[in-house]
Amino acid sequence: MSDCQSLGDCDDSRIARIYEYLDGALSCDDLAEIKTHLDSCPDCAEEHDLECVIRSVVKRSCKEAAPENLKAAILDRIHQSRTAEV
Repeated sequence: MSDCQSLGDCDDSRIARIYEYLDGALSCDDLAEIKTHLDSCPDCAEEHDLECVIRSVVKRSCKEAAPENLKAAILDRIHQSRTAEV
């Protein structure tokens, strides 16, 4: 039986602990406690899975490199703004 019936039954601190779990910011004992909770609470498990998907998409998006002409244009504008300040 789940120790919470819906996400509303899990307080914000429990949800914050899920994010800490994903960040690797918990002690071994805390990791075990959150893992046990996720195994018994479908709503928190769903929140965990959704956050995993979001982090995966963001991580994949951050690996894309900007085109060289965009980099050059940005650096040129930075240089122009710095010389204009002098």
